[in-house]
Amino acid sequence: MTQPRNSAIAVELRRIAAELDRQHANPFRIRAYLRAADAIARLPEDAAAVAKRGELTTIKGIGADLAKKIVSYCEHGTMDGNPTEPLPSAIADWASLPGLSDPLLHYLHDRLQIRTLDDLEALVRSRFLRTLPHVTTPDDEILEAIARLRARSET
Repeated sequence: MTQPRNSAIAVELRRIAAELDRQHANPFRIRAYLRAADAIARLPEDAAAVAKRGELTTIKGIGADLAKKIVSYCEHGTMDGNPTEPLPSAIADWASLPGLSDPLLHYLHDRLQIRTLDDLEALVRSRFLRTLPHVTTPDDEILEAIARLRARSET
């Protein structure tokens, strides 16, 4: 029987692998996330119980870094250690844009006061977005996605 939390962890690990693939990250890192997702999905008991015993690293394919992410997910519901808050409704659609994660969108909205697609487009065009950590998606790719999102919302 598959544990629901294990399935959710596997989905999140695969999502991260897909994002890393879109960013053309190290293929070994991408495969590590996929192997860990498979291992967690096959785990016969709840990953939180294994984590509580400190035995995640005994599972083939899970090293110390991935174990920390899994523990974080079990404790906070997110791999980065910060509890997830829903995105404000005004920017929720932006989560579909390439390279823009929920934590980054929270930062743009809350700290930089980015409120509209025009604001976001201006930020990308200013090349400031590229200076933020973990933003590796090319500007033109983000701008094209903004144009598609705009077109979808106008119809």
